[in-house]
Amino acid sequence: MTTELPAQDEKPPLPLEGIRVLDVSQVMAGPFCSMMLGDLGADVIKIEPPKGGDQTRGAMGFRLKGSDSLGFIIMNRNKRSIALDLKTDEGREAFYRLVRTADVLVENYRPGAVKRLGIDYETLKEINPGLIYASISGFGQTGPWSQRPGFDLMAQAMSGIMSITGHPDGPPAKSGVPVTDIGCALFALYAILAAYIGRQKTGLGQHIDASLFEAGIAFAIWDIAEYWGTGRVPGRIGTANRMSAPYQAVKAADDYFVMGANNDRLWQRLCDLMDRPDLLEHPDYGSITDRLANREALVADLETTFASKPAAEWIDLMLEAGVPAGPIYDYEQALGSDHARERGMTMEIDHPVEGLVRTIGYPVKLSGTPQRVRRHPPRLGEHTDEILAELGFDEEARNRLNHPQAAE
Repeated sequence: MTTELPAQDEKPPLPLEGIRVLDVSQVMAGPFCSMMLGDLGADVIKIEPPKGGDQTRGAMGFRLKGSDSLGFIIMNRNKRSIALDLKTDEGREAFYRLVRTADVLVENYRPGAVKRLGIDYETLKEINPGLIYASISGFGQTGPWSQRPGFDLMAQAMSGIMSITGHPDGPPAKSGVPVTDIGCALFALYAILAAYIGRQKTGLGQHIDASLFEAGIAFAIWDIAEYWGTGRVPGRIGTANRMSAPYQAVKAADDYFVMGANNDRLWQRLCDLMDRPDLLEHPDYGSITDRLANREALVADLETTFASKPAAEWIDLMLEAGVPAGPIYDYEQALGSDHARERGMTMEIDHPVEGLVRTIGYPVKLSGTPQRVRRHPPRLGEHTDEILAELGFDEEARNRLNHPQAAE
């Protein structure tokens, strides 16, 4: 069997081309999940309330020229937008017609709200039994916390993440990035793809229940292993690692940098390049277990030598010796690095209001079907008339459903 490759001037079809996704979500976890589906070729239709649309359009503060926030623009490429009022019978009927054409739906209402709107899974699977319906919420569709408001901060706090983030003598801290939001989006994405593959065999869709809380717990492998293994509740340890030492940020003559000598071979190399044979002979540092048990004293010992040179020199020496090390960059330095540029982690989208606007590149690369920007992040209701026409609505019905003010 041979596979005919596309001509050089043709772009290969993307993996999810032909799949339709309805995005009935707002803010971050749902829109991020549906954006990744769109990056892979899916036709993502973002269904937004006519007044204001996705909260992130106006809530994220950072704007360039238009009314949409830069946060919204970064998270909503490769989508079309239709403005529908799902609280009206006519808007809901148009939505049901869309559901008949869809493969996947992503929503992040508080559990129970979709039932009241008449867009819950049980209702929609009667319309389309093959629909894969992904619900994203703070704490899941069931359980005593299911009705709590579900933001990333609360999920980080209640999943345990904040209890182990920060320094031992400091207050609780959250992760600097919304790890439960993005983590939940990724877990929902993998479940959607798995359900879609499963549908090839059965013809039936299913309901996916993903939560920020469970995403936070799923990330905590080392910390939960320590708790179950020792019975001790893990606490905050700054930049250190629970399983090995030295493996953390350390202070040089001018600044902090990160390094890791987390096995015996790397420990030997570190001591050699530092010209510290005494560390190799120290009874408290003889094994991985010893170094971990005496981590604070060990790091203090190392920093007496690190104080003799600036961080950049130590990093160069360690990399030359094969010991992992690196600087601590801010976003200007990280995005401006030659490596980020070579890896395409900043790219530009041509937007009808903003002009060329920067956005974050694709975090994974596909050699045969590389992702590409096919659509700019949509203006609110930009594709309402187009999508309604695709669904067979006549001009009179489209005029009733379309909201000209939403597409401005």
